[in-house]
Amino acid sequence: MKKALFFLMLLLSLPVGAAVTTIDNAELEKLLSQGVPIIDIRRPEEWQQTGVIKGSHLITFFDKRGNYNVRAWLEKLAPIAGKDDPFILICRTGRRTGIVSHFLDEKVGYTKVYNVQKGITDWIAKGKPVVKPGS
Repeated sequence: MKKALFFLMLLLSLPVGAAVTTIDNAELEKLLSQGVPIIDIRRPEEWQQTGVIKGSHLITFFDKRGNYNVRAWLEKLAPIAGKDDPFILICRTGRRTGIVSHFLDEKVGYTKVYNVQKGITDWIAKGKPVVKPGS
């Protein structure tokens, strides 16, 4: 938890970059229809509990304790999206992806990150489809 709190405090001290775009469900659907990849950063038990958006790349960022391994996560992201390629981040409510998306923009140099504002919970609440992980 200390690492996650430190990470959050670090990010809050950064200027907000223009490379992160916060999106709603309508924009999410539009981007998905254009083939923009979506990365679900939740944990496996969360994917099992709610399901995932079809075609999601499942790459956990924070573990249950709030720990993370940026290098390992970026290695998994690399084959999906380069620094100038658009991609979408989704989590449960948008809090974790807000942190990660701004980190990717400000510290790593990704230029086209989309953050799903209210996460998968809003997607499901609006009756949008989900599938079992791995489907």
